[in-house]
Amino acid sequence: MEQKEIKKIEKIAKKNGIHHIDGTSILIINHDKIRYNFKRFTSHLPRVQPYYAVKANSLPEIVKTIYDLGGSFDVASYQEFLLINRLIKNLPLEERQNFIWEKIIYAHPIKNEGTLNKLNRYKPLIVYDNEIELKKIKKYAPNAGLILRIWSPNTGSVVELSNKFGAEKSEAVNLIAKAIDSGLTVEGLSFHVGSQCLNSVNYTTSLENAYNIFEEADSRSYKIGHLGHGDRKRILDIGGGFPVRYNGKEKRFKKITELLNNSFDRLFSEKEFEIIAEPGRFMVANSATLVAKIIGKATRRGKTIYYINDGVYHTFSGQLFDHINYTLKSFKKGPQEISTIFGQTCDGFDVQSQATLLPDLDLGDLVYAESMGAYTNASSTYFNGFPPAKIIHINQ
Repeated sequence: MEQKEIKKIEKIAKKNGIHHIDGTSILIINHDKIRYNFKRFTSHLPRVQPYYAVKANSLPEIVKTIYDLGGSFDVASYQEFLLINRLIKNLPLEERQNFIWEKIIYAHPIKNEGTLNKLNRYKPLIVYDNEIELKKIKKYAPNAGLILRIWSPNTGSVVELSNKFGAEKSEAVNLIAKAIDSGLTVEGLSFHVGSQCLNSVNYTTSLENAYNIFEEADSRSYKIGHLGHGDRKRILDIGGGFPVRYNGKEKRFKKITELLNNSFDRLFSEKEFEIIAEPGRFMVANSATLVAKIIGKATRRGKTIYYINDGVYHTFSGQLFDHINYTLKSFKKGPQEISTIFGQTCDGFDVQSQATLLPDLDLGDLVYAESMGAYTNASSTYFNGFPPAKIIHINQ
């Protein structure tokens, strides 16, 4: 961040009570950055409609900003579905149904029976990846349109998903055939290269696999996307995984999009295919800055230790669940030394960093961490009774 923006962040944190005796940490979300990220995504991938992965950060204010931009949504639970449904509750019935069909995908491949039963009335687009799930869908949500999720290599991705989801290439067409033969509609294919994907080969391999599966299905007369819903094109869902530059070493988004666009033009004609994606981290990671306060200080074995009013059970939960290392910085200037940063809970596991360069800080001094918008407050808890960070929205 530029110095001007750093000063602004500090001022907002102070204005919103971070120095109060019982003050929590403060997470400041800049909606202008979300808008910039959305426009950047659509400009570099003009054929791809972004379905924001709500799980990355489900704050209603963020969802509303993306809705206003014309975004679509990837949901993974009935509660996330309802969050989007509330945005469109005042639309006429036909428009509301069209929005659900055209702008929401229930991308979690495994759903319980109750969820499917509740979703069925909305005729949603949902994902499956195995025969047992297909039988559940047939019983509880026969009105749904189906997307088959296929296995994708996740080599080099920070968070692997291929160990949990995805039909093997060899079984894919049989799963499509079973769905169509049972009277269900298969609208397309999806894959996911893993979260924070740093290996573009994952994408190229997955696109080739998807193309071959579409071709094999055609050769066996199983017409994906040609049934049920008017003139809708076949859907190719390329998932998420678009990398965010946390430390400046990650592969540049532009390089990945050049590769993707070339593959789209070569394999998937615009006349026949609709391409969608599920960016979550990409849309919101850099939109949020966390400001925390030094609440304790000690020297142990010659090393300075600081305690802050946040930690891995709160906004820094992304260090555990998302495997991201966030760099803590100080508003205060001065000679730096290697310090340890602990969170506010009594658990020794609650360590933000064992080696952060910081100047000599006092109780009440403020520190901050950038790019804290994805998989952070989303997985924050009330462990030890400590409340999560206070959320402040700017530029809404």
